[in-house]
Amino acid sequence: MNYLKYTQYVYLLIAVAFIYDGITKLSEPEGTYWLSFLIAGVSVFMFFFRRKFSKKFDDHYKKK
Repeated sequence: MNYLKYTQYVYLLIAVAFIYDGITKLSEPEGTYWLSFLIAGVSVFMFFFRRKFSKKFDDHYKKK
């Protein structure tokens, strides 16, 4: 179960990848860059959500 502490950082890697993808798509006339930035934003949100949940989970078992 120790690996779950490190899986939250995968969301940051995904966010960086989609930010890069969005920046490269800014010059394209199709205008699909906003989807990449949206996915990056959700990934950053998930990183902080998982981090908060992990801390809450650890605190719960420290009290027992």
